Amino acid sequence: MKLILHLTKRLYAYTGSRLLWNTAGMMLVSCLDGFGIMLLIPLIGMSGILNVSTGSTPAASVVQLLKWIPEGLGLPVILAVYVVLLLGQAVLQRGLAIQDAAIHTRFINRLRLETYRSVLEANWSFFVKKRKSDLIHSMTGELGQVTGGVQLFLQMLNSVTFTAIQLGIAFWLSARMTAFVLICGVVLLLCSRTFIYGSKAAGGRLLEMGKSYLAGITDHFNGMKDIKSNSLEEPRYEWLRRWSDEIEAERMKQVRLSTKSQLLYRGASVILIAIFAYISVTWFHAEREQLLLIIIIFSRLWPRFTGIQSNLESLASMLPAFRTLTDLQEECAASREFRETPAALPDSAERAKVQIGLECREVTYRYDRSQPIYALKNVNLFLPANRMTAVVGKSGAGKSTLIDMLMGLLTPESGQVHVDGKPLSGSTLLSLRQAVSYVPQDPFLFNATIRDNLRLIAPEASEAELWEALEFAVIAELVRRLPQGLDTLIGDRGVRLSGGERQRLVLARAILRKPAVLVLDEATSALDTENEVKIQQAIEKLKGTTTLIVIAHRLSTIRNADQVVVLEQGEVIQAGAFEKLAAERSGKFAQLLKNQGMVPDPVIDTFSIKN
Repeated sequence: MKLILHLTKRLYAYTGSRLLWNTAGMMLVSCLDGFGIMLLIPLIGMSGILNVSTGSTPAASVVQLLKWIPEGLGLPVILAVYVVLLLGQAVLQRGLAIQDAAIHTRFINRLRLETYRSVLEANWSFFVKKRKSDLIHSMTGELGQVTGGVQLFLQMLNSVTFTAIQLGIAFWLSARMTAFVLICGVVLLLCSRTFIYGSKAAGGRLLEMGKSYLAGITDHFNGMKDIKSNSLEEPRYEWLRRWSDEIEAERMKQVRLSTKSQLLYRGASVILIAIFAYISVTWFHAEREQLLLIIIIFSRLWPRFTGIQSNLESLASMLPAFRTLTDLQEECAASREFRETPAALPDSAERAKVQIGLECREVTYRYDRSQPIYALKNVNLFLPANRMTAVVGKSGAGKSTLIDMLMGLLTPESGQVHVDGKPLSGSTLLSLRQAVSYVPQDPFLFNATIRDNLRLIAPEASEAELWEALEFAVIAELVRRLPQGLDTLIGDRGVRLSGGERQRLVLARAILRKPAVLVLDEATSALDTENEVKIQQAIEKLKGTTTLIVIAHRLSTIRNADQVVVLEQGEVIQAGAFEKLAAERSGKFAQLLKNQGMVPDPVIDTFSIKN
């Protein structure tokens, strides 16, 4: 119930007076419907179909108003009024349906945008802990369930309003008979709580199964090449078959629960109507006109009661999805990246210049603070501006974590990161984000044209600037050979390009920004030797104008680095010039060189590759 109240508050907060006007409109429609029913008794009596009297019913006042009409015109007048009422009701209902759609669409759009804004404002640590497929499911499957739930909620609000008005009319006709029926209806609703709780539990199970499906199928498509090359089609198909059996069993369980409640509710309703008719005549001694009106009213109300109960069950099955979305927003708010300036975003900040350099001061970080495993531990490091710093070490040494820390994606558990002597937080972090370009080992491209992918990072870039960036990344010639050139579609994640071509295109995009800090995370790992040499030469030209931070496993690519930093188990164990560290024969860097077949030549004091 708390979640339904919370949903109501959110709905009102997003739609404002529209919801109130809609409720008022539903009340008017219900009143018109009730007045139309009141006209049935004089209509039947004046038509001569049945010999009924209006003297003892509230409809008598209506008949009195019609006495001034010349004889013979009473029936046409009542028919005309009846037609006008019903037509007016139909027009109003159409307007309310349009208003319902507007309320529903506005609420869902606001909820979607609010949730996505919360996700965007969360820090990188939040994404490290989350499965990507769970976030996708929240923005698609769970939001879709909430969309249907809001529609049900509006329908239920309509039914409740209609029922309340009709009950008011019924009380006016006969308080005792109406009270009897109302008590029976409340008892039925209370008895249906078990089914509502069951629907909520079933909704939660289906929600988790939906997440499991999306996570699994996403992994399958991402790993399709591995599946095909390792003949894993059958076990992967078997996984989906088992999931299909489970979801079928769960859905059938939910349908059986829902249909059981409907069967019991409708069966009880039929019995209660029969008992009501008997008691009305034998106990309450209701007159036939009065009884006729109440039967007509309740014959229209019972489907509403059933609909409300059905909507409550459906809403209960939707509540876990709404709770998940609400929890996601709260979790994102707790992980908000820019707490000092919550309204600010990186693209609204002034670009940092980075004139002195980046510095780590006693930086320590753990991904899981409940475990004594440090990704970085007491790191003290200075990266001079407009120089090239290479970070090396075995897998798991903390290289990527250090890069994320320097870019402000992660916040130190202790210690601080400084940019030009200022702590990296708030406005400083916003400014740095505008000045950094990052090229990952696994480059990401959107399913769009080459031009669109480039201009994503620099929307105002001219045609000449686009080609300049492509020339820098040694991919301009390839783009010129393509039939549509810059307007060539490259497919999902750039699948129509090779791994090396994707890396070069992402590098071109990064250069297009003219960054003050360029971070290369194994950015040439997929390149052939010739193109790697060309890009290394191009990157060399940036020294003196751009701060370069390079993660490298192939040590031959960092010979010209101004500084080499060696990490092991999250600690800086060596830092210095390439030649200096290589000369320390017992050091870790010399060992890494040896492992890659690079040995120093003592005669000419350079390095050669061992054959």
